[in-house]
Amino acid sequence: MILAFQVCGAIVAAALLGLFVFGLRRRLIQRSGGTFDCSLRLADAKEELPSGKGWIYGVARYSGDSIEWFRVFSYAPRPRRVLERSAIEVLHRREPQGEEELALLSDSVVLVCEHRGLRLELAMSDDALTGFLAWLEAAPPGQRVNVA
Repeated sequence: MILAFQVCGAIVAAALLGLFVFGLRRRLIQRSGGTFDCSLRLADAKEELPSGKGWIYGVARYSGDSIEWFRVFSYAPRPRRVLERSAIEVLHRREPQGEEELALLSDSVVLVCEHRGLRLELAMSDDALTGFLAWLEAAPPGQRVNVA
């Protein structure tokens, strides 16, 4: 009986430690500033994804001439994707459609982009979109920037 309590206590302690590390990671990502909630969905240029499928919730962070994108539900200290400003091409923006409204945060706007030949969609709030587009347009002179 005592062994069962010890095992249960160890499981609860491990779960609490995991939650603590999870929260600490999020704070460390946000500590340097310039972060915003940003869901991401990848697709081939010719592939159409079904509505609401494939979205991954994340946090994006401005880092010089790139954006680092981190999965929210991960312990990885490194970004999952790094998007260089000079390689991002904004194709168009749209409102979430169908099941996407349930898969994304409320009041999200979907930005359809291409980065180094890979089509991706970024979903963010209207305020974050304004900041993202301003960051893209603020590229140093001579850099090619395509903002729809």
